[in-house]
Amino acid sequence: MNTRNILGIICGFILSCAVFLPAAQAGERDQMTKLKFSEPVEIPSHILPAGSYWFVLQDNESDRNIVQIFTADWKKLEAILITVPTERWDVTNETQIEFAERPHDKPEALLKWYFPDRMTGHEFLYSERHERNSLVTASTV
Repeated sequence: MNTRNILGIICGFILSCAVFLPAAQAGERDQMTKLKFSEPVEIPSHILPAGSYWFVLQDNESDRNIVQIFTADWKKLEAILITVPTERWDVTNETQIEFAERPHDKPEALLKWYFPDRMTGHEFLYSERHERNSLVTASTV
């Protein structure tokens, strides 16, 4: 192999790395996560039917606590929710969500969502009246 071929291979490798680098960073920044629920799930002021949904942080420099929830095909925005930061004891390399235990005739309520490898997550805000009447304790999935 001559020097020209080797140089071409090296340049091609560097170029391909540069192309894929922004995509990898975008996933970390917006914390895009696909969640699948086998039963309906309550979020503040809405119930998501069983199915798959994309959870994404809204691209907002001043507030990193706005979560958008899209259908699996990205065709419908189900909700835009304001959250507050919350911390967990152990960081895992998997997505972690926490639900509130509810009466058997009500869907579980999503309380917290943690992106992999992060100590800080997002706690969903329910009205004070809703919390008194519906949310009992948290369970982790």
